Amino acid sequence: MTKKIMVVIGAGQIGQAIARRVGVGKHLLLADHRQENAKAAADILSNAGYEVSTATVDVASRDAVESLLETAMQLGQITGLIHAAGVSPSQASPETILKVDLYGTALILDVFGDAIVEGGSAVVIASQSGHRLPALTLEQNQALAQTPVEKLLDLPFLQPDHVKDSLYAYQLSKRGNALRVMAEAVRWGKRGVRVNTISPGIIMTPLAKDELSGPRGEGYRRMIDHCPVKRAGTPDEVANVAALLMGTDGGFITGSDFLMDGGVTSSYWFGDLASQ
Repeated sequence: MTKKIMVVIGAGQIGQAIARRVGVGKHLLLADHRQENAKAAADILSNAGYEVSTATVDVASRDAVESLLETAMQLGQITGLIHAAGVSPSQASPETILKVDLYGTALILDVFGDAIVEGGSAVVIASQSGHRLPALTLEQNQALAQTPVEKLLDLPFLQPDHVKDSLYAYQLSKRGNALRVMAEAVRWGKRGVRVNTISPGIIMTPLAKDELSGPRGEGYRRMIDHCPVKRAGTPDEVANVAALLMGTDGGFITGSDFLMDGGVTSSYWFGDLASQ
């Protein structure tokens, strides 16, 4: 019997939590930029009864992403994709964020879009940050959604003289992820495959803890204190949404972005965070 393969790109807490929910009965291929991260996640999931193998991948390298696809196809039929890799504003320069978070996501969607079998599905982890970016022009939206992958970073409004701040680069990237998925859903749908984004707020992971102790930590704590639910989220809560989107109950959902941030964005536009 041909194995059903679930590809997980980004072996952090969110990727692992989603894999636990949707990976039962499938072979999990965990891919991360660092082999030690993939190996550590594989050990945890293997000990919990999942069938797992690992790979390394640089999501900003076409050769690396295509090599990952080849590895997955050799294992069996790709029925699902979880893309949870990326870098945060405190971790990297604007150039690196655009390369990894924007270009890297577009590249993964492009490469894997023709490989997931009919009835399959994918989720891309975006961010609440994309929802706090002011409205772009229709031309900019279309460019982020449909510009050929290898020309994406050449767009005039993504050049260094326009994108000087890591947070702005991150917001643009995450807005671009949601737009890209919306456009890709049309192409994927012709093959009977669905794809959606999830835009989490502050989810308690090692990455979030780095942000809380970093230069933007005060802003993060203010978001938690002034959002309607007054707490951060958990990886398992993200996995709950992903399980809906990737399963049969979500069969009518594709090309959509699900914001789950405890109401931070609501407070940013209409609440206590609006004046801060």
